[in-house]
Amino acid sequence: MTVSRGLVEAQGARFACLDPLLPAVTAPPDGDVITAALPDGTRVAGVVTRQVHDRRSAARLWSATEVWELTPLLGSGGGAAMDALLRAWRHRMDRMGVADRVGTDRVGADHDSACVVTWPSRDAEAARALLDHGLVPLSVIAVRRGGPPPPLDGSLAVRRATPADLDTVLALALAELRYSAMVGSTVDRPEAAELKRRTLAERLAAGGPAWLAERDGIAVGLAECAVVVSEPGNWTSTRLPPGRWGYVNCVSVLPGARGTGIGRRLMAHAHRELHRLGTVGTYLYYNPPNPLSSVFWPRQGYRPLWTVWEVRPAGALR
Repeated sequence: MTVSRGLVEAQGARFACLDPLLPAVTAPPDGDVITAALPDGTRVAGVVTRQVHDRRSAARLWSATEVWELTPLLGSGGGAAMDALLRAWRHRMDRMGVADRVGTDRVGADHDSACVVTWPSRDAEAARALLDHGLVPLSVIAVRRGGPPPPLDGSLAVRRATPADLDTVLALALAELRYSAMVGSTVDRPEAAELKRRTLAERLAAGGPAWLAERDGIAVGLAECAVVVSEPGNWTSTRLPPGRWGYVNCVSVLPGARGTGIGRRLMAHAHRELHRLGTVGTYLYYNPPNPLSSVFWPRQGYRPLWTVWEVRPAGALR
């Protein structure tokens, strides 16, 4: 079954009015199509995909192991359309026996599952419906456009991280992960150190852009980044306008050094370097419940573009 092209086009027109930075709406991924009818007879649709992350996948550090994700196609509809589609999704999950079945094959898996919807942050009408169905805004994709900031005064030394810095980079990345696990979608799993070491070793060996902030010769901050291209056909194009973008994957300042301006100076350096690499802007994920990042990132010029709504476990969807 396929979804209506008319819904895609109408949703694209609505998104363009909501936020000019949203990319063009494309056809949804392959998956399980659900539909719902509004009181006036209008029909909306969505595609549900299910993914189970392997135990050794780094994705389990920021995601539940078992994830049902809904891609809504509401056309020009707002809150009422989202509400109708979420009701249809809940009924579909009931027919699949998700609330009863989740966790039967793995100890604790009932708490290691999620229903996820990623939706434009500026759509307040849809936000009301998402909240009413038990989803919470655990993450946002935030963007920053414009040129690099001017250099900041201070004695902080910032240098490029190399493969020889792996242990230092790992310690800083794990400090960020453990804090984020208390205030967002991150999960501090037993294998976190092993998974982080593997991925960081690969990125540093490949020369990925990462910087260490040092005070008196001791590393107190990390900005681990990447450069990605948003172009037709790749996943990034569904989230960002076309172009070469800097991605800020992890920024961490040691607990005892927080609140002293280290993060601000570190990111000023990272933004200048990413701009020098030809990026049109930068983007990142942060957690709105995080009392540090929810203040820090807007001050660095970032603003929400997409909100990632989740409910865990999956069976708790209302």
